[in-house]
Amino acid sequence: MSRRVRTAVAAVAVALGCAGCGFGPGVAAKGVDVRVTENFGTQKLADAHDSKVTGTVMQALQRSFKVGTAYGGGFVESINGHAGSESDEVDWFYYVNGVQAAKGAAGTQLHKGDHVWWDLHDYKATDSIPAVVGSFPEPFTNGVGGQRYPTIVECVNGKSTPCQTVTKELESFKIPISQGGVGYGSGNDSLGVVVGPWKQIDGELAAELVKFGPGASGVYARFVDDGTKLELLNADGKVAQTLGSDTGLVAAVNGNGAGNSNAVPTWLITGTDAAGVAAAAKALTPSTLADRFALVVHGGTDDPVPYQSHPPSP
Repeated sequence: MSRRVRTAVAAVAVALGCAGCGFGPGVAAKGVDVRVTENFGTQKLADAHDSKVTGTVMQALQRSFKVGTAYGGGFVESINGHAGSESDEVDWFYYVNGVQAAKGAAGTQLHKGDHVWWDLHDYKATDSIPAVVGSFPEPFTNGVGGQRYPTIVECVNGKSTPCQTVTKELESFKIPISQGGVGYGSGNDSLGVVVGPWKQIDGELAAELVKFGPGASGVYARFVDDGTKLELLNADGKVAQTLGSDTGLVAAVNGNGAGNSNAVPTWLITGTDAAGVAAAAKALTPSTLADRFALVVHGGTDDPVPYQSHPPSP
């Protein structure tokens, strides 16, 4: 069964489960932003903002863009003429505040301040990327599914410069945070930000997923050789480049997987060594992370992953 058909079947199942309950006119939401990109955020197509958007993610998209749909209007086939291709395994995916939604766009309600990001990309390696970093400072400011969660910065060394850098950046957005050791904030009731060298956070649930590639974590990079090297993967999930010392990674992971209604991500600010972690911490800014699914920093260069042979200029 193709991914497109599986998605349609799931959408029908949700609709049947809700039969008779009614969707109503929609809940008013103000200050909703919609971004449309291609190729894992590396090609920008369009942006829209509306302070009086109402209803669902699909309605917000159709209000600002020309949208082609299938399966009774519940599946997005094209946006402004840019269409997916089942034969090439390319399709549209969307994220609300950096989290892949649990429902189809027609069934996902908007909330005040939501950042909705649509991206047309290859899903050969995985069609499940539970969380991305390119909507920062979301989901820390407006939460997941309209619910804000406490943020816990989990540092290997609470007095380290990277830990302080991350803490100050989050506080600059008036995000209430607390600090704890690695693993302290793990769970579905808080947003965790884990800060430290890979070999010292390896074993933390969210970090463990990265070792198994994008099919498990949604992150197109993985640490090898006891965390001293980082492999950058291309859209096919194959190793495109391997970096050593002074390499950092900023990524978001979710142990519950995409499409889980309790999907609260954990962010990883990590690296092959202390210098790599420091570089990753400095990259925790909206301008650096914008439209990135995950980001690798090395030698003053920012590489979005999946790795592009010739990354487009931001």
